[in-house]
Amino acid sequence: QVQVVESGGGLVQAGGSLRLSCAVSTTTFSINFMDWYRQSPGKQRELVARIRNVDSTTYADSVKGRFTISRDKAKNTVYLQMNSLKPEDTAVYLCNAGVARNGITYSYWGQGTQVTVSS
Repeated sequence: QVQVVESGGGLVQAGGSLRLSCAVSTTTFSINFMDWYRQSPGKQRELVARIRNVDSTTYADSVKGRFTISRDKAKNTVYLQMNSLKPEDTAVYLCNAGVARNGITYSYWGQGTQVTVSS
């Protein structure tokens, strides 16, 4: 059984910072990648950042230079450091882990953590 649990959301003023954490509970399977997505009412779910097993990273254009994704492999935990936050960053942030089982990568999602940026 694989569980994904996010934490660290909250309310912050524009220009402020937050750090999100996502812990994946597995000691059996390897994790190929971990993503942060976000979703706000009336909008499609958006890939914010991805970190792969080789530690290469990808960011949405809207967050480049402001957000940083990092990973502690020993703890199966990924972080999203969010700086210079804007009201348009307000959303539920969801973590997705790509877990390899028998040669197939499966997606496991957390329940999300709310980030609200006030103007």
